[in-house]
Amino acid sequence: MNSNLSQAKNRLSEVLTLADVEAQTIVRRDRTYVLMTADEYRKLKGDEPTFTEFLIESGPRFDELAPMKRSSKRREIEAWLAVAKAKDVAYLPRTD
Repeated sequence: MNSNLSQAKNRLSEVLTLADVEAQTIVRRDRTYVLMTADEYRKLKGDEPTFTEFLIESGPRFDELAPMKRSSKRREIEAWLAVAKAKDVAYLPRTD
């Protein structure tokens, strides 16, 4: 069934009942709209993955990322402490 917008408004219940059986087209000015059930739309559109499935299947991959290295400042301090310990130098923190 083809109808214009005003006819569809006046007979909304009937248009929805007809859409249960077959998709309905509604014309408004120069545009055509299709009214169908959500089940029919899903059949036409096909299955889409959930957001989680999308991320697992085609999302970003982190397999080749290298672990983060310690900051260089920390390594400098650890190296200094190792040298001080090897030379048996006492480390006294400042108490300003």
